[in-house]
Amino acid sequence: MAETEARNKYALSRRSLMMAGGAAAGAGLAERTGQARAAIPSEQKEGDFWPDRARLAISLSLMFEGGGQPISGAGGVIPDPIAQHVPDLPTNAFFAYGHYEGIPRLLELMDRHEIKLSSFMIGDAVETAPDLAREIVRRGHEAAAHGRRWENSYQLSPDEEKRFIASSVETIHRITGQRAVGWNAYWMRNSVHILESLQELGFLYHIDEPSHDEPFIIPVRDRDFVTVPYTFHMNDIVSFPFQGWDPGAYEQALKDEFDQLYDEGATRRRMMVISLHDRISGHAGRVRALDRFLTYARSKPGVWFARKDEIARHALATRSVTPVLHRGSPLVTGLPGTLA
Repeated sequence: MAETEARNKYALSRRSLMMAGGAAAGAGLAERTGQARAAIPSEQKEGDFWPDRARLAISLSLMFEGGGQPISGAGGVIPDPIAQHVPDLPTNAFFAYGHYEGIPRLLELMDRHEIKLSSFMIGDAVETAPDLAREIVRRGHEAAAHGRRWENSYQLSPDEEKRFIASSVETIHRITGQRAVGWNAYWMRNSVHILESLQELGFLYHIDEPSHDEPFIIPVRDRDFVTVPYTFHMNDIVSFPFQGWDPGAYEQALKDEFDQLYDEGATRRRMMVISLHDRISGHAGRVRALDRFLTYARSKPGVWFARKDEIARHALATRSVTPVLHRGSPLVTGLPGTLA
């Protein structure tokens, strides 16, 4: 007990020093870029952060992409590139694994642990496997938007980008009956107009920023818009490729991430993000590693497994303890913000 108290005191002292140093550095940055620092509440009491006094929120994403990729040239596990315009049969079969095997296996895992996740769906993928898209929603998971196809849209004009996004929303709604309120771009890369465009399209939040371990608000045209941050390091498509993948290291990385954020959650709002892809984390061995971690996380008190739309709505409902960032133009700051 004494060792735990000492560690907590050290962590709090170190955090105070880091915040003080960050405030001094951030003031100069704000003068140059017009980007204000987050509004951090001066007092936060345990229990203010999440529903039912939860100490940590865990949010899982499931990327539904199989069928949305180009039939030639899509990224996969084969290092040798195929000749231009020739259908890449094994890579397309690799993508198809997601809707044949991966997603059904992950849905069963979520049911066993009584967890609801957010599935970011590509319009063409949903049309490839409509029954599976409907099953995701039937089981209580969120259907969010991931574009018309598995490709970039950041170089499109604002109107073209809006049509690209709206098309996936319409397809998801037509097939599943659920209207998407969350957005994720291909590799998180959007145009500089994205926040205004998403607001106009009726979105509640996006996830295309890995800058925080908690949700935050950016005012867009005098209305709040939520960022529910995403992850690179806890993302199966980035951190744990098939070549050299170590299930023990993956499981330990998840536990270390959880333990640190769980400790910090005693004094501030903390959120852990895990990203799963239909054709990657749905493989049998990977599901076993994820199963062991979920068993570990669920054994701890005060853990809230939440869909991203639930987290976004809670952030809005508890605005007094949610950071609010007043950012300048992304053309100046290089970060998602408003052009006006």
